[in-house]
Amino acid sequence: MFGVIFVAELPDKTALAALVLATRNKALPVFFGAALGLTVQSLIAVGAGSLLAQLPSRYVQIGSGVVFLGCAILMWIRPPEAGDEGEAKEPTGFWKTLWTVFAVVFIAEFGDLTQIGTAAFEAKYHSWVVILVASTLALWCVAAIAVFVGNRAGKLLDPRITQKVAAAIFAGIGVVLVIRSI
Repeated sequence: MFGVIFVAELPDKTALAALVLATRNKALPVFFGAALGLTVQSLIAVGAGSLLAQLPSRYVQIGSGVVFLGCAILMWIRPPEAGDEGEAKEPTGFWKTLWTVFAVVFIAEFGDLTQIGTAAFEAKYHSWVVILVASTLALWCVAAIAVFVGNRAGKLLDPRITQKVAAAIFAGIGVVLVIRSI
């Protein structure tokens, strides 16, 4: 089960969101926010079991798509932060970053393939502890990889370019989610 969830999550929008957020923030609160969001979603999936797979995915995808498009617009139009043009930048607070990442990841993961897969595993095997632990650890591993790569990329790239690329990626995810639900 770990392997299935891990492989399914690698190319997922949630991992991409964590990667993008790690380019602009410290790695630790991004990882903890992503891990918390993924853990809560795993708990929901295990708790809901097979019922979660019955939710209308169309509305979940539209809602997620709109959130990603809104984030993309905000990123695109946001003026450069202090430090983006050589000025000293005050770091974003740990808790603010953690809760922002939690919200983005929680929304992105809701109704996701790995969440539905986790629910399906629980519905089939009725072993909630094993399913929860395996699913959560797989998601955490992918989040750790994404945060590591994003954090390193954020240190190497011009923050203004990173902001525009992040906005474009979030817009792309949002468009795909909305189009897939139509």
